[in-house]
Amino acid sequence: MTVTSKYEFDEKYDALIVGARAAGAATALLLASQGLKVLAIDRQAYGSDTISTHALMRGAVIQLTRWGLLDEIIKAGTPAVRYTTFYYGDEAIGLDIKPEYGANSLFAPRRTVLDRVLVDGARRAGAHIYHGGSLRALDFDPDGRVTGASFQDAEGNAHSIKADIVIGADGRRSTVADLVNAQTYRRSEYRTSAIYGYLSGITDEGFRWYYRPGVSVGAIPTNAGETCVFVSLLPERLRREIAKGSESLFETILAETSPDFAREAGRASRPDRLRRHPGENGFFRQSFGPGWALVGDAGFFKDPLTAHGITDALRDAELLAAAVNDASMSAFKRYQDERDALSQEHFNVTDAIASFNWDLDTVKDHHRRLSKTLKVETAAIAARAAA
Repeated sequence: MTVTSKYEFDEKYDALIVGARAAGAATALLLASQGLKVLAIDRQAYGSDTISTHALMRGAVIQLTRWGLLDEIIKAGTPAVRYTTFYYGDEAIGLDIKPEYGANSLFAPRRTVLDRVLVDGARRAGAHIYHGGSLRALDFDPDGRVTGASFQDAEGNAHSIKADIVIGADGRRSTVADLVNAQTYRRSEYRTSAIYGYLSGITDEGFRWYYRPGVSVGAIPTNAGETCVFVSLLPERLRREIAKGSESLFETILAETSPDFAREAGRASRPDRLRRHPGENGFFRQSFGPGWALVGDAGFFKDPLTAHGITDALRDAELLAAAVNDASMSAFKRYQDERDALSQEHFNVTDAIASFNWDLDTVKDHHRRLSKTLKVETAAIAARAAA
């Protein structure tokens, strides 16, 4: 029974989504657009920040355009990215972002922008979104089917909600996955650590990716004239050298990877502190079962070095929404199978790059493979849009 609070919850929903970030909010939007009664809860405040590489690849731009949300991303001051450069040591290879499938440029919105836009879109579609709610337990029937969930609201009141399906969109350390004992059936061999921050005063030259053996750097222009700059390195080196401090190690990796960019970054201002990410191995998890499903990082996660996580999340939200609409176990199996088919090669290449076990010619080959798999994924997303 629901305890009285400032927010009125119904006793039953067609879908209850735990997590309202990119994957959860997108899933809520799509399910509500299909006419389902949807509730999504999230522990964090509306529009709060979170760790991210921000980059939206072409597939994500196609989807946001189709959902009528890209204009809001642009109006928030998100710069269009029409050029990307790969730096292999002292060699620079520049590429124009060519118009394709109606996507003329890429974007990299701050999560304070993207997540708000997705939540607002979901609400306009009819979804109920509640921030400040923490999942406590799942409800099961005698046959083991998930039938709902219990959670605590921001005022500390307990609620028990019935739902035809409970969807875990609660990240790589998913509570929903733990409660249904979702099994991991593949893990990456490698992972990278990162130190990142937001710099003002960096020239906007589109996406920039720098590589030297053992290290890499990314520069991603985002909102408010800032650039997200991250340095990637092996976890062993982070543990070994972090005693000198994040600032010192950040500057050391920048200088090792690109002395020119290190000088440019050194002249920039930093509105906020640097942040560290120790790294985590990628994985594929079983992502459906009786009365439950997983989406986004809860079901599939890969190293952020290749900056594809948001695109994965939006893609998988659409695949899952189609399965929920069908409602058969075979449809949920198709959801997982299609997700895996579109992800396996990208996962393999990302793991190879994250190993740092390459020379510059080898990492070029990895990027050629990556380009091919991105084209396959984009074609599949565009085909779904046409359908």
